Amino acid sequence: MKTIIYTTNTGSAERYARLLSQETGLPACSLAEAKKKVPSGAEIIYLGWIMAGSVKGYADAAKRYQVRAVCAVGMGQTGTQTDEVRKKNRIPASIPLFTLQGNFDIKKLHGIYRPMMELMVRTAGKGLSKKDDRTPEEDDMLDMMLHGGQRVRVENLRSALGWYRAQE
Repeated sequence: MKTIIYTTNTGSAERYARLLSQETGLPACSLAEAKKKVPSGAEIIYLGWIMAGSVKGYADAAKRYQVRAVCAVGMGQTGTQTDEVRKKNRIPASIPLFTLQGNFDIKKLHGIYRPMMELMVRTAGKGLSKKDDRTPEEDDMLDMMLHGGQRVRVENLRSALGWYRAQE
């Protein structure tokens, strides 16, 4: 692997990329920076944020680089939703996929994503708050929607780091 490349909206994917960089010694840069610095065809680990199941920037990165692993950062708990994310983004089974729970602060969202998430919080949050038999994961999601949350932690990278170290 040559580089960790990320796309971020509120900073969680960048924070994970920096943590992964510290743990592996690989340089990390945004996809926009990488297009200027990292040669096409280079082996990379890609980190992107999840919006409606889509890993932002992944398709672009996959066209340009040899993606060896994907870390998808979203509101769901670490290690969940991998089947849905893999299918929606057409990530081949041969590429490891790690889902990571990011931070959530609606005020940090940019562009159209802020009103979209405000609507999602109102509708999905209302439905979750009325649900009597919420799972612990649903309780966590509701808490993030209502109060925001800081969930970026190096421990969430445990599986990705285990995979990386096995490649060395």
